[in-house]
Amino acid sequence: MVSIKDIARQAGMSASTVSRVANGKKHVSSDKRQRILQLIEETGYVPNKAARAMVLKKTSSVGLVIPDTFNIFQRELFSIIERSLESFGYYTMFFFSKFEDISEENCLNKLKAENLDGIILLHEMKNSAFYEYLNKIGIPAVTATFRFPGIPAIHVNEEQAAADAVNHLVSLGHRDIVMISGDGFTFGRQRADGFFQALTEADMDLDDNRVVFVRNYTAEFGMYGMRELLLRRGGGRNFTALFAATDELAIGAIRGLQDAGMRVPEDVSVVGFDDVDISSYVIPRLTTVRQPIKEIGEQTALALHRSITGNSVVPEDQILPYRLIIRESTRAV
Repeated sequence: MVSIKDIARQAGMSASTVSRVANGKKHVSSDKRQRILQLIEETGYVPNKAARAMVLKKTSSVGLVIPDTFNIFQRELFSIIERSLESFGYYTMFFFSKFEDISEENCLNKLKAENLDGIILLHEMKNSAFYEYLNKIGIPAVTATFRFPGIPAIHVNEEQAAADAVNHLVSLGHRDIVMISGDGFTFGRQRADGFFQALTEADMDLDDNRVVFVRNYTAEFGMYGMRELLLRRGGGRNFTALFAATDELAIGAIRGLQDAGMRVPEDVSVVGFDDVDISSYVIPRLTTVRQPIKEIGEQTALALHRSITGNSVVPEDQILPYRLIIRESTRAV
């Protein structure tokens, strides 16, 4: 069986140069690239992961930490990241975790058992030992959609984006605005902070009864959250607008309103967050904050690649722009 060393010897070049060409990488002159590709075709060489690891002292494997149960936004994001990593020649290994101590510990132990070139976290860990381990071993790591000190992060300004969403409702004349959010993860708290920031700027009261925190960010819990708000607020006739921390929560909340005989946006305007694909297909089409999901995914993979190769300095905090997408679920009072 032809090895990468055989190709390198015949080409009179280093094994790393052959590897770059075989894996579609740049920074190889056209004449060298042509010579290597010709030898690959003539010999029938197939790149071998184990052989490449021995020659380059790297595994080309990246660990992707994702939630045990992930929502639509996270599903779209990890698909983009995986494709982007593949374009750089990396193999992706998935590590699932719940927002629980034992699950996070198990995930960390599995990571320790693998020889990885880098790690991407789409799932925020509450156990600081997880991040301490990453810093201790010095493995390149990037977080997507949240921050942890000392680790490069790709995200939007969650608090300001949420405030802008609520300000949109305020601009339509709404004063009785409520919110549904999850009770875990930094982004849920940041979006709630943005909600209260907007209320403060609009000189509204900061009554805690305006917000219901649910256990998850799915449509099912959005419906539960709306039922709780309706019970809490005397049937819901005393609020005219809702901001939901995710699109899925918003979609579930709309179902809860409809079950209660209320109309969106005639009785209650609704704004979500994320702009997942389904948001423009539900009835009514959802007004929401659009996260640049494609850019987040691609920039996350690029940041990790740069950290692994050491080709450039990776900034610790990359804040990408967001947009408020106004559709049919909001209207003036």
